[in-house]
Amino acid sequence: MPTYVAPPGWPREVRPPDAPDWERTAVNWLLDLCPPEFRSYPVLRRHSVVLARFAVLHVEACQQAGKRGLSQARAELRDVADPDVVEAAVQTWLAEDARLLGLRRAVGLVEEALRGRRFVARL
Repeated sequence: MPTYVAPPGWPREVRPPDAPDWERTAVNWLLDLCPPEFRSYPVLRRHSVVLARFAVLHVEACQQAGKRGLSQARAELRDVADPDVVEAAVQTWLAEDARLLGLRRAVGLVEEALRGRRFVARL
């Protein structure tokens, strides 16, 4: 029976590379990460590696937006929200930054696998 290997950080929604239907699960997951409009572009539905590249860039753009939001939160919100709300907003940006960091790793791993990289189990 074949063993399929997925590295740490691999998304649980995607089957490991070379498992049956793994590319279909990868495409579905990538489409779910991206803006809904991406589903309407035939090139992204037909070419999984191209979709993966778009997804990587989309997640990276979200990371940049999050860093900007965090850097501006206190100055931009102090006149429109109480200090505890501003602090809650800062904590939310920090949580989102952590989530996006893990997501960027996962998207990158899926892109690498779609480009042909295979992972080896380590003991």
